[in-house]
Amino acid sequence: MNKFKAAALEILSRHKERLHAKEITRLAIEAGILETDGATPEQSMNAQLITDVNAKGKASDFIKVGPSTFALNPNKAEIKNTQKAIDIEKAEDEKIIVGSSFTGKAGEHLACSELLFRGYNASIMSVDVGMDIAATKDNKLFSIQIKTANLNKYNTYNFDVRKISFERHQSGNVFYIFILKGEQNNFLILPYYEMERKVHEKAISEINQGRTFRVNISIREKKIYLGNQAHEMSYFLNNWDIIK
Repeated sequence: MNKFKAAALEILSRHKERLHAKEITRLAIEAGILETDGATPEQSMNAQLITDVNAKGKASDFIKVGPSTFALNPNKAEIKNTQKAIDIEKAEDEKIIVGSSFTGKAGEHLACSELLFRGYNASIMSVDVGMDIAATKDNKLFSIQIKTANLNKYNTYNFDVRKISFERHQSGNVFYIFILKGEQNNFLILPYYEMERKVHEKAISEINQGRTFRVNISIREKKIYLGNQAHEMSYFLNNWDIIK
């Protein structure tokens, strides 16, 4: 059973009531049951549960009781077509993993090429140590973490940053580049000190029992905001000169 369905099973067992996929996801992340780097985990949760119900029928752990709303199956039957269910579940798992990995890796290459065009000697890290790109310019070394997301149905971009990774790299030469995918890609470039400031100002929230920072970015009337409209960040949008 993949992590989304395992998390849903745990949450529905705890609450003993029907819940929307969005609520299941929120409760699972806050309880530390579910960890994901995806920008739209509630959509992945909904897709996984629908697929399980459709593939296994009465043998599913779940039943669909409304639009994107699920409950535990009180009359679960034995699985008759085991191999078919396993094959479908495996294919859906691979789709999520591959899709997320491709988006993340594409973002790293996109940011790396932008840095190279601007005269930085940049390369993607071969080992994941919390930073994705190492870049040098004018004899200075910069460590850069890349996060990439699509615009979601709430007209925002959501990114998750592991707290342990954030605390490990406390330095003036650490930068975070949030790639806002769209018809025209935009880059919100934040130095470490600015990230730290926004954490203290609660513009960046803590989720997953304090193990993850959730960064919500929105664009309204050509201005960019972090968390809410009290934190305008337009100065940092596409401002590559910040990395110096």
